[in-house]
Amino acid sequence: MNQSWPGGKRPWPKPRQGSGEQNWGRLPGLRVRCIFLAWLGIFAGSWLVYEHYSSYSERCRGHVCQVVICDQYRKGIISGSVCQDLCELHMVEWRTCLSAAPAQQVWSWAGRVGLGLILPVQREGDVCTEDLYGPVQVYSGLWRDKDVTIKCGIEETLDSKVRSDAAPRRELVLFDKPTRGTSIKEFREMTLSFLKANLGDLPSLPALVGQVLLMADFNKDNRVSLAEAKSVWALLQRNEFLLLLSLQEKEHASRLLGYCGDLYLTEGVPHGAWHAAALPPLLRPLLPPALQGALQQWLGPAWPWRAKIAIGLLEFVEELFHGSYGTFYMCETTLANVGYTATYDFKMADLQQVAPEATVRRFLQGRRCEHSADCTYGRDCRAPCDRLMRQCKGDLIQPNLAKVCALLRGYLLPGAPADLREELGTQLRTCTTLSGLASQVEAHHSLVLSHLKTLLWKKISNTKYS
Repeated sequence: MNQSWPGGKRPWPKPRQGSGEQNWGRLPGLRVRCIFLAWLGIFAGSWLVYEHYSSYSERCRGHVCQVVICDQYRKGIISGSVCQDLCELHMVEWRTCLSAAPAQQVWSWAGRVGLGLILPVQREGDVCTEDLYGPVQVYSGLWRDKDVTIKCGIEETLDSKVRSDAAPRRELVLFDKPTRGTSIKEFREMTLSFLKANLGDLPSLPALVGQVLLMADFNKDNRVSLAEAKSVWALLQRNEFLLLLSLQEKEHASRLLGYCGDLYLTEGVPHGAWHAAALPPLLRPLLPPALQGALQQWLGPAWPWRAKIAIGLLEFVEELFHGSYGTFYMCETTLANVGYTATYDFKMADLQQVAPEATVRRFLQGRRCEHSADCTYGRDCRAPCDRLMRQCKGDLIQPNLAKVCALLRGYLLPGAPADLREELGTQLRTCTTLSGLASQVEAHHSLVLSHLKTLLWKKISNTKYS
């Protein structure tokens, strides 16, 4: 039956309570939230891009470094084995800037001759002092058909007004010693005093001084010129150069190839120990630790290769313990500093985080403190705090081996063979409990290290991985 409606129009039915009204009320709010989140994502991405590229000019100024070095070479202020190739023949090719990568941010721990200290540059969470000479620019490069790493110190400031004065200040501050008129005998004594202050009073130091003088006389004319002496003295102020010199006979440290002023070349950069380091820098901070661990296992070397790298790392720890020029401490133990060659032989990627025992003890002993965190050298060289005396003690809480074993637990246990995992886990746990007290280091250090190396080597020996 047809019904007629007033005005000839049928009215719309009223919406049911709580359905359409709620949907119409929710949509604008949902839309606003989506827009806000999209805007926030764009803002965060833009900020990360800005931070990365705005700091690139500060971290990557190799061209400025080369100009400054070559200017002082032409003035006769400095000299070195690669100066001619760098400044006249242009045989040193600068390639990728590695200073832009967070893992490659290298700072020089400049030695103060008067104080006899090598103090690390201040960074967040560290207890240290400001560096005298600023950051070190790091580049991959090519020299005489060899892959090399180029490292050069440069002033930190970016102020254009100050930058024009950078070369004179480098000349006055960095290349100020030795002065004109210094005899070779005086320079020898000066170098010996510096090495004693930074490595300790060791009977082997005169031989190291002889190596310094041989390096200074790069042209083999049986004399050390003032420019040669100034260059090698400036290099000694660079922490890594001093360590390269001390560890040059060790197979797990990069080999020094040449220098010009305080610019120096080492062997090419080894492969990183975990391949997440190859990700774009903008993505690395966004990856949670669990995902980084999964990437390490997925993209990294097979477990037997990792075992071979770990054996090399343990051998390096052994080399640092009571070597020819004393004991050295690893003060930033991370996978970022672990590298390896194409044949999976371990190479220490960055020696900037390794410090002589004499330097660490002098820095910590007697330092005022409230907690053990106040007794920190570098990132993780930490000593106990005597709360009664409110002074740091000289012995470290953890020796090198304990920190390396803690690192290897996350590196070796995932993917380890089932018949090895339990025993390997037990030995690594035992290793991480080692303390840095002298009474325990001598008794347990070598024994635990030997057991670990033997366990790993048995598993990969007589295979293609050995």
